[in-house]
Amino acid sequence: MFSVHKKTVSFLTRDHIQLDADLYYPDSLGEFPVLLMRQPYGRKIASTVVYAHPSWYASQGYLVVIQDVRGRGTSQGEFKLFENEIEDGLETINWVAQLPQSNGKVGMYGFSYQGMTQLYAAVHQPPALKTICPAMIAYNLYQDWAYENDAFCLQMNLGWAIQLAAETAKLKGDQDTFQKLYAASRNLPLLDKIPVNPNILQELVPDSFYHDWLKCPENDPYWQNLSPEFLLEKVDLPLLHIGGWFDPHLRGNFKLYQNMKNKSQFPQHLIVGPWGHLPWGRKTGEIDYGKSASSFIDVYQIAWFDHFLKGKDSQLLEKPPIQLFEMGSNQWRNIETFNSHQPQFFYLKSNGLANIQQNAGQLVTDLLLDTSENAEIIDTIVHDPWRPVPSLGGHAGFPSGSFERSSIETRFDVLTYTSQPLTEDLCLQGEIKVEINVQGDAPSFDLCAIVSEVYPDGSVYNFSQGYRRFNASETKETITFSLQPICIKLAQGNAIRLSLSGTNFPAYGMNSGTNQLPHETKLIDYQVITLSVYSGGIALSKIIFHLAQKTSN
Repeated sequence: MFSVHKKTVSFLTRDHIQLDADLYYPDSLGEFPVLLMRQPYGRKIASTVVYAHPSWYASQGYLVVIQDVRGRGTSQGEFKLFENEIEDGLETINWVAQLPQSNGKVGMYGFSYQGMTQLYAAVHQPPALKTICPAMIAYNLYQDWAYENDAFCLQMNLGWAIQLAAETAKLKGDQDTFQKLYAASRNLPLLDKIPVNPNILQELVPDSFYHDWLKCPENDPYWQNLSPEFLLEKVDLPLLHIGGWFDPHLRGNFKLYQNMKNKSQFPQHLIVGPWGHLPWGRKTGEIDYGKSASSFIDVYQIAWFDHFLKGKDSQLLEKPPIQLFEMGSNQWRNIETFNSHQPQFFYLKSNGLANIQQNAGQLVTDLLLDTSENAEIIDTIVHDPWRPVPSLGGHAGFPSGSFERSSIETRFDVLTYTSQPLTEDLCLQGEIKVEINVQGDAPSFDLCAIVSEVYPDGSVYNFSQGYRRFNASETKETITFSLQPICIKLAQGNAIRLSLSGTNFPAYGMNSGTNQLPHETKLIDYQVITLSVYSGGIALSKIIFHLAQKTSN
């Protein structure tokens, strides 16, 4: 390991904007590869909420550049969410490749916004950029970040918009605005006149990206201009993809990995741990997943960079490309492909009281078709906006993770369907999908599906969820949507439970039931919505898992 020094370095962009960065460099002669992180939170932080300090990376024999993106930290210019990162990223790579002691080879790392800046910087394929390690990113900005199945991810988006706006006020020295936004970040304004568009953002931050995210439909050019899905068609690099089972952007990680795997001539590796967006530790929510769940990403990334930037032989490429943490067994699994294995169906069965008696709703692996014993049954719940079903953990709420939720499942506006205790361990891996035959009495309604493990003592711990906004008439429809993918070993003697509700607030914005645009819907306009879920008969409402592949450890 090298001793490390630090200094501030800068360059001027094509439009004469100065971008500032901290450079960490080994106290040694010779040339070194460059590791670049571009971020909007003040470069001193350097994503140390999930990564080792950049001085550690530099001590491994790298020039490490942590840059404030345009309009953030001490960098000049106006910050516009993601909009300048393609050109600024390209120019930054060309600049750092020519720094003193640089060997001309550049790699990038970082998560969330810092993951997105890697993808944008790769768009023009600068020759110096040899590999990137994007963690927790959106492949499609609409589908993988702002919305989930057309439902606005309220808690995450609102909290983030307030944070960025507060930092902007701080940079401007606007103490009054900063104080108001800081206070709002600690107690989100969820009950204003227009719930998803609170007064504080309308009044103090009228130019926030948040307003665009509320107003732009999925097919708007806004999303296409900013989504890596539409920008990376010709890009080919070795990528290390990093995600978490309780991270809100995991579906983006999987989409990017699969797309690159299908087309790339270079290695594509995927790591998914039992982590939320942050931190990446052994405990997420109320579950301690053990020592092996602690992050090894820093060491792995150095081995990755050593191979692609220094030409060192690496045993990493001799292993299967996918590493998944299997919750339950609390072990890492190495596999070749994801989600190409046997489906396991559980059908919903009820006596019509699945919201009242927890033994009334069942998950069964087979149904007797066309007999009186399998008549179509209706379970009915009423979503009351005065007392919405609250968020607890999962991937879209904060804090994220697995929590004991039995108290929520005694509510009469939650349907529960529970299997018999498992007669043997059940290992599930990959996508989870629900097909629910449902009818709503409003032009628009939401459906939340949460899957949990039920223990013999009655405790209930969630391990996956999904949410969908549905616009329809009162006619009965089959709603199909995917839940968060998983890798889990469910223990013999425990049971599986599917819980259904009409909201999950504030993780997702409530549905008013009126079909009005959310950013125009006043709190007083929110309606009571009755949902009828059909099971048995020919409805065949069901949940579909996939059994885990055989693995090598």
